[in-house]
Amino acid sequence: MTHLEEIALNIDEFEAIRLADFDQLYHEDAAKKMKISRQTFGRILQNAHKKVAESLIRGKALKIETNEKEERI
Repeated sequence: MTHLEEIALNIDEFEAIRLADFDQLYHEDAAKKMKISRQTFGRILQNAHKKVAESLIRGKALKIETNEKEERI
């Protein structure tokens, strides 16, 4: 992993993926949980999906940036 190029996924992008894809919430409900507008949620999720797709397709490490520490997946 140390030799792979990294793509950073911020905590909001990670949370958007968790709510929409893992918890399978509607975007409106997920946006309410994040206390943001539906449109903002959609933009965050779109950016997150693009980053995850790029890491899979181009073989890059996905780095989750948090307030406390960084984790690599």
